[in-house]
Amino acid sequence: MANHVSSLKRARQTVTKTAVNRANRTRVRNSLRTLREALLKGDATEAQTQYRATVSVLDKGVQKGVLHDNTASRYKSRLNARVKAVVLSAGAPKVAKATKSKAKAKA
Repeated sequence: MANHVSSLKRARQTVTKTAVNRANRTRVRNSLRTLREALLKGDATEAQTQYRATVSVLDKGVQKGVLHDNTASRYKSRLNARVKAVVLSAGAPKVAKATKSKAKAKA
């Protein structure tokens, strides 16, 4: 156990920070789990709603130092692909996508 005043203070700070980090990490994992369960059910609207919430939680996790920026980007990209697959297979209305046909037509 620590004996110096400064090392005792650092030990107290470590306990507090560990609790905060654990809560943030749990929030990220729970959000990911909820989204994956929605994807398995195949419910497009629930998956889209949960995807928006999960992206928000992932970005907050990056801000708080729980996740690395590239890790969160990788999660978001892969989850978005899965959500799109569920939406397209469910026959939900497609979102209009910008095309390059105008640029090709001019050339």
